[in-house]
Amino acid sequence: MGDWGLVVGGRSSCSSGKGRSHQGPAKYGFSLVKGKANHPMEDYHVAKFVKIQGHVIGLFAIYDGHLGDSVPAYLQKNLFNNILKDEEFWTDPSKSISKAYEKTDQAILSHSHDLGRGGSTAVTAILINGQKLWIANVGDSRAVLSRRGQAVQMTTDHEPNTERGSIENKGGFVSNIPGDVARVNGQLAVSRAFGDKNLKSHLRSDPDIQNTVIDSDAEILILASDGLWKVMSNQEAVDIARKTKDPEKAAKQLAAEAVKRDSKDDISCIVVRFKG
Repeated sequence: MGDWGLVVGGRSSCSSGKGRSHQGPAKYGFSLVKGKANHPMEDYHVAKFVKIQGHVIGLFAIYDGHLGDSVPAYLQKNLFNNILKDEEFWTDPSKSISKAYEKTDQAILSHSHDLGRGGSTAVTAILINGQKLWIANVGDSRAVLSRRGQAVQMTTDHEPNTERGSIENKGGFVSNIPGDVARVNGQLAVSRAFGDKNLKSHLRSDPDIQNTVIDSDAEILILASDGLWKVMSNQEAVDIARKTKDPEKAAKQLAAEAVKRDSKDDISCIVVRFKG
């Protein structure tokens, strides 16, 4: 498996970069900016192309950690490997993605003595031969696709109020105390996540999965952590990203705009511009 692009982990206070496949199905850029909270950067990401069995595969992900960066760092190293090495990936990508999410979460929980009690959201995108796009997520990191300038949300934000029934059926509760954000057991502001061993009996880690064909209507894919989406609508993000053909500049502009709008969270953003 040879790299056709680059992969960078997000621990530095600010980083960016770009790349493209040698066969040119897409260009991509990324930007990561540490938030204002008094802890190290907790976002990690993947942005690269690999060649497998004659196929060109684009791999893009953002992992937004909480209570430390051990779990997102683990996801960066392992989640895509678990998806791609599954024998059914080429015939049933959705099944392989679902199995890999579950397998990876179980591995994180079994290594909690090393990884700690924290967790992570995830949004992952797999671009197969520049033609088929598979998106999966747990938590509130989000993927948005631009089709002829119109924003199409490809993920589901997993919020405690939305999945209150599932949480309560498992013996948990949803509370807005402390603070003004709904949280599982008053602690976690998402209802699905990797890790979080202390809350796992009340959380889900199964992903929502969507797929679409990348045709001439598909222009840009944006993956970002909630540090962006808390202060920006899907359409606003698409409008900013479409103004430049350089995806790295677009990612930087999105992150800068989120900071300008007083986002206090870590901000991670990947912009993929399709060749069509």
